[in-house]
Amino acid sequence: MFKKVLVSDDYSSINQGVNTVLDQLGITNVKQVQYCDDAFLEIKSAILNEDPYDLFITDLNFKTDHRKQKYTSGESLTAQLKKEFPNFPIIVYSVEDRLQKVRYLVNSIKANAFVCKGRDGLKDLSKAITAVYQNNSFVSPQVQQALHTRNNLEINDYDMQLLSLIALGNSKNTISKEFKEKGISPNSISSIEKKQSKLLDQFRANNATHLISIVKDLGLI
Repeated sequence: MFKKVLVSDDYSSINQGVNTVLDQLGITNVKQVQYCDDAFLEIKSAILNEDPYDLFITDLNFKTDHRKQKYTSGESLTAQLKKEFPNFPIIVYSVEDRLQKVRYLVNSIKANAFVCKGRDGLKDLSKAITAVYQNNSFVSPQVQQALHTRNNLEINDYDMQLLSLIALGNSKNTISKEFKEKGISPNSISSIEKKQSKLLDQFRANNATHLISIVKDLGLI
């Protein structure tokens, strides 16, 4: 089992729960920090001192205060750590449950596990720690569909740009003009109408307003 673990969360009550789980797993060498920058420096310092951490557990969202931070979220911190240390095990433990966010963190950033805080959060965290120790990944059951390859999250960059412009209240004429100016194709009004119609069907939305509501709830835009 992991021997040395760093936990980053700005709520002490959450840290206490995580610490209990770690203690139950026999992990006693645990340090807790409340800022992402502190976590980054702690991890880098431990590596330089040849006494690295075996595992990092982090929240995603941190409240801002008077202290200026380079890394303002667990997402940006995880991305940087995985860029510098691809094999360093990281578990994200968060209230976030938007499927696209989970998908991005696991598939793109390569977080080793994503655990949702909640009723079974600590139980899932224990399972995640064990899974990651065994070189496996883990995602809480309620967001596992985020990793399915064939679902409503299969949209491309073009779709994202179109949805973002629709969300801003732009007309199809305006979107067509902007796409042409930026060299985005297809950019005709008819092609934009067809794509919007396809997205309505894909997300089972009644109209454009309903569509935007759905994709916002999923964290796509």
